[in-house]
Amino acid sequence: MNQRSLPFNSVVPREMEEPDKFIDLDRLFSVIVRRARLVGAFVVLFLALGAVYLVFATPFYTSMTQVLLDENLSKYAEEQATPQNSQLLDTQMASAVEILKSGELALRVVDKMKLDDNDTVLNPPRSPFGVVKDWLRSVTGIFSFGSEISEEAARNGRRQKAAALIQQGLAVERVNRSSVISLAYRSSDPQLAAAIVRGYADAYLNDQLNANFDATERASVWLQERLADLKQRSQAASLEVEKYRSENGLTLARGELMSEQQLADLNSQLIIAQADTASASARFKQFQAIVDQGPETAVKNATISAKEGDNSVIRELRTRYLAVSKREQEVTQSFSADHPQAVSLRKEKSDVGRQIFQELQQLTASYRNEYEVARSREASLRENIEGTTGRNSDANLSLVHLRELEQKSAALKTLYETYLNRYEQASQQRSFPIAKARVISTAGVPTSPSSPKKTLVLALSAVLGMMAGGAFAAFQEFRERTFRLESDVRSILGHRSFGYVPLIGPRQPTTTDRVRARLMKGKMPPPTTQAAIPFERVSRIVLDAPRSSFAETFRNAKLACDRMLHGNGSRVIGIVSAVPDEGKSIIAANFAALLAASGKKTLLIDADIRKPGLSKMINPPAKTGLVEALIGESSWPAGIKIDQKTKLAIFPVGGEAGAKSEPYDSHELLASPAMADLIENARKSFDYVIVDLAALAPVVDAKAFSPLADGFIYVAEWGRTPSRLVRDLLHSEPQINSKILGVILNKTDMDELAKYSDFGGPEHYRHRFEKYYVENSATYRRTEAA
Repeated sequence: MNQRSLPFNSVVPREMEEPDKFIDLDRLFSVIVRRARLVGAFVVLFLALGAVYLVFATPFYTSMTQVLLDENLSKYAEEQATPQNSQLLDTQMASAVEILKSGELALRVVDKMKLDDNDTVLNPPRSPFGVVKDWLRSVTGIFSFGSEISEEAARNGRRQKAAALIQQGLAVERVNRSSVISLAYRSSDPQLAAAIVRGYADAYLNDQLNANFDATERASVWLQERLADLKQRSQAASLEVEKYRSENGLTLARGELMSEQQLADLNSQLIIAQADTASASARFKQFQAIVDQGPETAVKNATISAKEGDNSVIRELRTRYLAVSKREQEVTQSFSADHPQAVSLRKEKSDVGRQIFQELQQLTASYRNEYEVARSREASLRENIEGTTGRNSDANLSLVHLRELEQKSAALKTLYETYLNRYEQASQQRSFPIAKARVISTAGVPTSPSSPKKTLVLALSAVLGMMAGGAFAAFQEFRERTFRLESDVRSILGHRSFGYVPLIGPRQPTTTDRVRARLMKGKMPPPTTQAAIPFERVSRIVLDAPRSSFAETFRNAKLACDRMLHGNGSRVIGIVSAVPDEGKSIIAANFAALLAASGKKTLLIDADIRKPGLSKMINPPAKTGLVEALIGESSWPAGIKIDQKTKLAIFPVGGEAGAKSEPYDSHELLASPAMADLIENARKSFDYVIVDLAALAPVVDAKAFSPLADGFIYVAEWGRTPSRLVRDLLHSEPQINSKILGVILNKTDMDELAKYSDFGGPEHYRHRFEKYYVENSATYRRTEAA
């Protein structure tokens, strides 16, 4: 009675995938370990390439000198130093660097050292790329027909080429933030390198001197022309000033016009005259008022106004008058007013009074004359001032234009003096023999090559090899889409893994093997030839090495089948794979042999009608088999072969490995009622029926047989079968996928297996499992037939 088995993913939950980490160190370490040989091969290759480069590379020598730009070198020849700041210094240094890199300076070095005839400069060692480029240029030049070049043009071309080549080999740079410029030249000739660097330094210093001389020479010529013009214009302006002054009577005295000085003098005299007139008028009016009062009053007032004058007669008369008046009073008081002496004194007093009045009249007339004179003088001065003022106004109008002419003349004179001073300075600096730069480090002849640097080249080769190897290893890792671990089977397919079957015999080279072989040896090793191996040797590997990991995997498969198909009296198990040549026939033969050796009646049917690998191993070949039984030409027990050692019953495809099956469709034979009857009869006679089926991907034979099977053991080649292909095949065939009992990873490279496992994985500790295994390597040393 057939019993459907539950798939592994419905019994055992899928492994919980750990959350993604930023860097999985375990996985990274395992990748490094398993790809170390590939990366090492790349490193060795690149080191070999680096060594070849060092052998054939032309050594180059570098000579260096340093030039200091110092403004203080010319401070004794310059009247005033140029102020320096960081921005100006940076500009000067950048300009100096560009001058040293310029083509004009390179041409000067070429001409001075005659480098246009130097073969080392014109034909330096070339790289392979340069050789190919020149060869192509020469080939294309054959088909070009140009005009014949003259000797002068050819020489100029060599000169330009030499200048361009030494520019390529020259390195100019500023040393940090200092005023020092470093010059270095690289050449295959150490003597030439030192000579060119020294030539560059000398050419730069001479260029500075020549530039200074040329600049001052041009300035001197230009200043001389300007001086001649300014001198002529200054003289003409001075003559124009004097001519205008004489034409307009603008005579100067002590820096002022004569009319202005006259007007000032007249104004001063007028002020004095006005003061004198006022004083004379006051005196005249005072004495006139005294005289107008009469003799008596004038005599009385004479005592008050006598001080206004300077007349000694009035003073004497006044003294006399007072003495007479006093005696008269004394006589009058002593005697009487009629006393003769009193009368005589009164007469004398009257006579003195009359004399005083006469003197006052004369003095008043004198003051009148003085007043009249002062007034006349004041009027005359006013008339002179009015005339002089009119003349001065006309002179002031002309003076404005005169001042303009004088300013023009003064400006031209000042400009002439300034240019004359500059001309003298330029004339002195033209012969100044010191440049504002000096060499502080003389270029020496290098004793050892600066390139190629062996240590650096080898180190760089190793690094590049490591990078290239790492990149290729990463590419290989990203392309890794096969089954490597049992966890891959569980996570991708959701099925149980029965374990690993070690590689038996040499493996066909993989892509990585081919790359490693090309890197290490330069060619692929020849592929191994396969020879026909008897079925007895193929099917007895599990028995010849009973304590090996090979046999342990089949025991695990048997135990799983017994548990999962528990209750089935007889069990039909199909052995399938995705693509051909995955070793499913070897798996089927050894699994059946293990079952038979355990005492179970086991029948092994070779149902891969199109590619009957097991049937071809049987010697002598069977005359009848599965095909004859299905088409009715013979009974099915007639074609069974018995292995005498294991008691395993083998049912091959048919006579001559199924030659009669060609007219028939293999899937129709496997899905026919005859095949169902055959399986049903086999269940009655055998405990296990192991059916070796065709691959799933190319043909539908296994799909046609799937209803008759209780379960399938899936065989995947380790590191070769694409996991996506297997997953898609099983998902597209749910009838087969639901009956998968487990997966066997065949042709496993046990030495490489641990490298694909992370720390903590069981494969990582397989070296510790060897205590339980006794591997018989001699048994495995053969070539698989299927």
